Amino acid sequence: MAKIENQNEKAVSENGKNGFALGKKNYIALAIGFAILVIGYALMSGGASTDPNVFNGDEIFNFRRITLAPIVLIIGFAVEIFAIMWRPRTKKD
Repeated sequence: MAKIENQNEKAVSENGKNGFALGKKNYIALAIGFAILVIGYALMSGGASTDPNVFNGDEIFNFRRITLAPIVLIIGFAVEIFAIMWRPRTKKD
């Protein structure tokens, strides 16, 4: 068993990979995309009325919740997809 583990460690060290599926830049881009998504959902929240018998349509259906927040969310999801699919260039000799 020890011999097999040593061969695996040797193969990993020869390839120069650390075992993660994505690189450091990918994880940074994922974090940025996640932050954009959080901002988009925060923009979409709110609009509650203090009186349950009163409907305030102007507050619920305003520009921020209907237009801006979905655009920010789409940008956030696009950044997430890009972060997962992007493969950084490697230096080849």
